[in-house]
Amino acid sequence: MKLTDFIDFSFIDVIDILLVAFLLLYLYKLLKGTVAINIFIGIVIIYLIWRLTDLLNMDVLSNLLGKFISVGFFALIVVFQQEIRKFLLLLGSTNFASRRNMIRYFRFLNQDKRVTDLNFEVLVDSCEEMSKNKTGAIIVIQRNNNLEFTFSQNNRVNMQLSPHILQSVFFKNSPLHDGAVVLKNNTIIAARVVLPLTDKTKLPNQYGLRHRAGMGISEKTDALVIVISEQTGKIVYIKDGELHPQDSLISLKETLSKDLSE
Repeated sequence: MKLTDFIDFSFIDVIDILLVAFLLLYLYKLLKGTVAINIFIGIVIIYLIWRLTDLLNMDVLSNLLGKFISVGFFALIVVFQQEIRKFLLLLGSTNFASRRNMIRYFRFLNQDKRVTDLNFEVLVDSCEEMSKNKTGAIIVIQRNNNLEFTFSQNNRVNMQLSPHILQSVFFKNSPLHDGAVVLKNNTIIAARVVLPLTDKTKLPNQYGLRHRAGMGISEKTDALVIVISEQTGKIVYIKDGELHPQDSLISLKETLSKDLSE
């Protein structure tokens, strides 16, 4: 390969580069905020070094990196198992064919507009009251990934978020208290939702079925989850399958604001 080969490229090459750039951008958006993003960046750096050594005719290093990349492809399937599963789940749950404008689905340009619709004060105040009363709850906040695959038409509701609504939903005698509620913007779009459980088996004893369900949905999608324990009243924030106990409501509000603005 010669250096002058890069000068001679066609319109198809431009399209090819743009598609690769779009794919890399989407992968970055999917992995952002997770541990896997560091692995992804490392892989990109190794690939660029490999292409550079190939361009400069550094045969030994180029062959070594080439072998590493070819064999490492299968290892990546294991390393990125959760992310690949999340990506395929995303594709299977969006129903691309029924959308007129597929690009709108990825929401690269309008994420900030979506975030401002969620009333943090109402949500946190509701969590405070349910925590004081030891009312068990699991609240799922939809972000980029569509969560409609988690519930059926029977679970669908359309209620504006308010402290009294959330508390009445999770009241122990309420017919809707079993399962999770799904929030989209400032609206409760589903209740009594049965979530997929995490495959992890080693969890501290203080975490129960609600926490396992919150971990499960956050592993498979980019949703954020708030779980309130019925036994202790403690609030746990879950993101990317990781449990984050909240010591204060201020911390919860700051964490929500930060993650929803990404």
